[in-house]
Amino acid sequence: MPNGRTTFSKFIIEQQGRLENADTELTALLNDVQTACKYIASAISRGALTGKLGTTAQVNVQGETQKELDVVSNEIFIESCALGGQLAGLASEEMEDVYPITSPTKRGRFLLVFDPLDGSSNIDVNVSVGSIFSILRAPDDRDAVTAEDFLQSGTRQVAAGYAIYGPVSMIVLTMGDGVNGFTLDREIGAFILTHPNLRIPAETREFAINTSNARFWEPPVRRYVEECVAGRTGPRDTDFNMRWIASMVAEVHRILMRGGLFMYPRDNKDTSRPGRLRLMYEANPMSMIVEQAGGLASTGYERILDVKPTNLHQRIPVILGSRDEVRRLEQYHAEYAAGTDKPFESPLFNTRSLFMRGI
Repeated sequence: MPNGRTTFSKFIIEQQGRLENADTELTALLNDVQTACKYIASAISRGALTGKLGTTAQVNVQGETQKELDVVSNEIFIESCALGGQLAGLASEEMEDVYPITSPTKRGRFLLVFDPLDGSSNIDVNVSVGSIFSILRAPDDRDAVTAEDFLQSGTRQVAAGYAIYGPVSMIVLTMGDGVNGFTLDREIGAFILTHPNLRIPAETREFAINTSNARFWEPPVRRYVEECVAGRTGPRDTDFNMRWIASMVAEVHRILMRGGLFMYPRDNKDTSRPGRLRLMYEANPMSMIVEQAGGLASTGYERILDVKPTNLHQRIPVILGSRDEVRRLEQYHAEYAAGTDKPFESPLFNTRSLFMRGI
């Protein structure tokens, strides 16, 4: 390697070489995933020059209008990974049902679950977006996989990662033994190990949440945010910063780089949905990454990786990041469930708020 640098491919091979039973199929599959990410990075880096920043007339299974690059990115993942011989099937946020590999000569031992373009609503304003992926083991006794075979808890993930397409493109990967980051060197067309053994600080004074939904939050989340907003004048006796990018990949990447907390909690805005983010495509892979980096990931009431999926497109509340803050939120949820939380009134969110004096 130039200057002794470690490429993504070399890193995976070396990692597998340390195991008693190296898995060449997993190595090959991860290489296919990085190829897909390179193609997507290239398409996104050209922006409006591709003529594909617009919205299609299609609505995906989530009920969301698809961007053209959503569709392109989904096709890139399928074309890059489906026929390599390592997969028994794929499932995507953009597809209603699974994509089974039916040819016996092309069927492998793994399942690939992915969100081809997370944060695509930001694509036309040049904000960082990304791809999220999760690898599971396929059942050995099936000629063709079904949706049921994908419904495995997050603890059963073999590997998980994301690519972020920003000022530079990166892949962040865990195979269950720490988290490592690789930066795309466009001159040689390879992802290079630049961020080994990423760790999330246990403490943080930075959180990310969409405050426009404040009126719909459950009391434990409202309590936490109000304490943070109160800063030095409140019970936390310290000032916090608040962030919100509306791209989960970008939010989690910031947490991995410098710590923080990301919340998309349960709310009552739409009671038919217990949460907003997808368990299989977003919450599980990101939770594995965060936990492997020393953080925690919770619904507020339970560990996300322990949740047993009930359908491919299941949604779930997500609270993840620096360990101490996630534990505090879990404590607030437990106190609320037990009825032992203290009444909390805030001048920010009351009927007569700080912004309504004199009315």
